[in-house]
Amino acid sequence: MKLVIAIIQPDRLEEVKERLYEAEVNLITVSEVLGHGRQKGVTEIYRGAKESGNLLRKIRLEIAVNDNYLEPTVKAIIKGARSDEIGNGKIFILDLKECIRIRTEERGPDAIG
Repeated sequence: MKLVIAIIQPDRLEEVKERLYEAEVNLITVSEVLGHGRQKGVTEIYRGAKESGNLLRKIRLEIAVNDNYLEPTVKAIIKGARSDEIGNGKIFILDLKECIRIRTEERGPDAIG
């Protein structure tokens, strides 16, 4: 089991979700976060509004997957998040020690689904 964490541009969220659904990845947690990469938060134009300062709006996705869904998940995120601009984001993959479904108390890969 793996935990996939992706940091993407806010305007790419819908495209990433569509690509994940096509890959049959439906369990996703989405958070709005602030951060910056190598550009150190330089001023950007986002949806017609000038954004400046050290921290820019980003979207954080957290997706728990069984091992056989790891590559389709990563490929879906890349396909949906990639643009011709800098700052498309990052994907982090962590080992997931345990997963427990609260309702049924199932554990491990069965709990992920």
